[in-house]
Amino acid sequence: MEPMSLGEILEAVHGRMLGDFDQLDQVVPRVETDSRTIHENALFVPLVGDRFDGHAYINAALEGGAGGCFTQRERESYLPGKYYIKVESTQRALRDLAKYYKRKFPIPIVALTGSVGKTTTKDMVAAVLGERYQVLKTEGNLNNDVGVPMTLLRLNQSHQLAVLELGMNHAGEIDYLSNLVEPDVALITNVGDSHIEFFGSREKILQAKSEIFHHAKPDAFVVLNGDDPLLRTLSLPHTVMWCGRNENNSYRADQVESDGRSRMTCQVTTPKGSYPVQIPALGEHMIYPTLMAAAVGEHFGLTQQEITDGILHFAPTKMRMNILHRQEDITILNDTYNANPQSMRAAVEVLANTKGDYKVAVLGDMFELGPLAAGLHAGVGKFLGQAGIDCLVAVGDLAKHIYDAAQSAPVPECYYCATKEEAKPILDQVVKPHATILVKASRGMAFEDLVEYLKSKTKEIPAS
Repeated sequence: MEPMSLGEILEAVHGRMLGDFDQLDQVVPRVETDSRTIHENALFVPLVGDRFDGHAYINAALEGGAGGCFTQRERESYLPGKYYIKVESTQRALRDLAKYYKRKFPIPIVALTGSVGKTTTKDMVAAVLGERYQVLKTEGNLNNDVGVPMTLLRLNQSHQLAVLELGMNHAGEIDYLSNLVEPDVALITNVGDSHIEFFGSREKILQAKSEIFHHAKPDAFVVLNGDDPLLRTLSLPHTVMWCGRNENNSYRADQVESDGRSRMTCQVTTPKGSYPVQIPALGEHMIYPTLMAAAVGEHFGLTQQEITDGILHFAPTKMRMNILHRQEDITILNDTYNANPQSMRAAVEVLANTKGDYKVAVLGDMFELGPLAAGLHAGVGKFLGQAGIDCLVAVGDLAKHIYDAAQSAPVPECYYCATKEEAKPILDQVVKPHATILVKASRGMAFEDLVEYLKSKTKEIPAS
C-alpha cells in the first residue's frame, strides 16, 4: 500500500475522529484486520461477524503497535497518541477506503466469478498478462468482502493491471464487490451447484453471478463459457467473447490430448488465428481457463507467443489439483481446497485419464448443497463407476451417499470411514506402486491432513 494521510482516510470513509488525537497529516503505511500480526503504525480494522467482534481486540492491536483503528462505537477510554475513527460499519469503511484508494491507480481491472474454476482461471489469466504487464492478483482464495478490498489496498505504482476473483454464497455479494471493483473486463467461468443450499436453483445462481455486470464499465469486455447453457441465455450490452469446445465459440480448443502425468496440449483457435499450446495441468476442463486467458490476453494486445508462454508458466494455487510425483511411480493429486459436484466430477475425470495402473479416489463431504446433498453425493458415486475408478475411500457423513452409490456402480473396491483417522489404515492399504490417488473434499473437511499422511507413507523423488 502507498502511504495515506489520516485526513484522506477520514474523507474516504466519511468518518470522524474520537478522543484527543488531531494530527490529520499523520501517515498511515498499511491497513490490517488481524490484531495478532499487526505492524507498526498500521490502521487496525476490527471486523464484526456473526460469531466474533474485532472491537474486543482494539487495545491489543494498538498496544501491539497499530497507530489507530476504525470503530463502530464510542470507547470507554482512549490510549494517548492513538487515533480512533468512528464509522457506521467497519466492513463498509474498509470497502470505501479500498474504493477510494483504487481510484489513485487508473489501471484496468479484470474481475471474474463462477461456480467452479475461479481461482484456476484467475491464476491462468494473471500468468498470461504477466508476460507483458506488472499484475496484481488475488492471492489464494481471498475473494470475499474482506479479501477483495485488502487485495486492492496492495496496489502500488508498479502495477499495470489487476486480476481479481469475486466469490459469493448469497445474493447481493457479487453486486457489493462489483461496486467496489468496477470491472473493465468481466469473466464468468460457469454456473453450477455451489452454494445451491442458499439459492434453490441454478437459475438463481446465474442471477447472483450476473451481478458482476451491475457495476462493470459501459465499454467492458466480457468473456463467458460458451458451453454453459445457462450463460448462453444472457443478453448483455457489452462486447462478449464466448469460449469452449463448441463450434459457435469465438475461442475454441481442439485436438486436446493429455500425457496422463502432468500436462496437456491443444490447438487454440481465436478470431486472430490458431496456435498450439501446452497446459501444465491435467483435465479437459483446463481448456476453459486457457481460452479465457487467451481472450483476455488478446484484448490487452499480447502476441501469440506471449500467450503460449504465459499458459506454460501457469502454476496452480496450493491444494488446487497439485500433482505430487512420489517414488515407485505413485502420484498424489492434491485437490483439497474445496469441492462441489462439478469440480468433484472434473477431478474424477482427471484421475480416470492418468497413466496410473491403480486409481484411487479419496473423497469427502461437499457442503452447502442443502436438500439436494444426498442426491448430488450419490451422483458422484455413480460417476466413479462410469469413469472406471478402481477404488473409493469415502470419508464423512455425507460421503456415505458417495460410498453407497459407488458400490452399486460398481466400483471394485469401496471403503467407508466416518472420520479421517479411521481412513488412515485404509490409506495404508491403497498406497502401492503405480497408484494414482486423488484427494478431494470441501474446505471444512481439511483433507490436506490426508495428503500429508499419504506423503508420510511415500518417498520423495530425489532431485536430479
